[in-house]
Amino acid sequence: MVLPGLSLTEWAVLALLAEAPVHPFAISRHLGPGGDVGRILTVRRPLVYRALERLVASGLAVPDRVEPGQAGPRRTVHRVTPAGAEAVQRWLLTPVEHVRDVRLELLLKVDLLRRSGRSPAPLVAAQREALSPALGVLIAGDDPTDVVAVWRRHTAQATAAFLDELAATSESV
Repeated sequence: MVLPGLSLTEWAVLALLAEAPVHPFAISRHLGPGGDVGRILTVRRPLVYRALERLVASGLAVPDRVEPGQAGPRRTVHRVTPAGAEAVQRWLLTPVEHVRDVRLELLLKVDLLRRSGRSPAPLVAAQREALSPALGVLIAGDDPTDVVAVWRRHTAQATAAFLDELAATSESV
C-alpha cells in the first residue's frame, strides 16, 4: 500500500482519530497550544476541520454519529475507515526522509505511538538506519567558515544523540 500524500496536519488528525471515534472539536483541543500533542505540533481549530474534511473526501475517515453539544451545536463524531487505520499505522512506522523532519514529524510519530501504548523502538531503529548516511556526511563537515555547514553539523550531532537516547529509552517502554 502506498501512503496517501497527506500534510503533517492531516496525518496528526488521522492518527488522533485512529485512537477512538471523536468529534473534530476534541481533536482540536489535543492539537491546540495547550494540548498534549499541540506542544509538538500546534494546529488551529479551522485547520483541524479542514483536515478532517480532506480525510473524509479521501475515504480515510467517515462520519459515525451526531452527538448533542454540551452548550453549543451538535457535534459529528468521526471514525477512521479500515483504509485510514492501515495508512496511519504504516505512516507511524515510516522513518522521516530528512534530518530537518526529525523535530516535527518524527517527534510527533514517537509521541503518537506512545499515546497508543506502542513502543516506538521499531520506528527509532528504522530512523537511525535511514538517516545514518546523511548524519555521517553532515557530522564530518569541516568548514568552520561556512555558517550553513556548521549549523548542519551541529543539527546532525544533536539528531544522532537524540536518536541514541530515544533508542535507549524506547527499549524500556
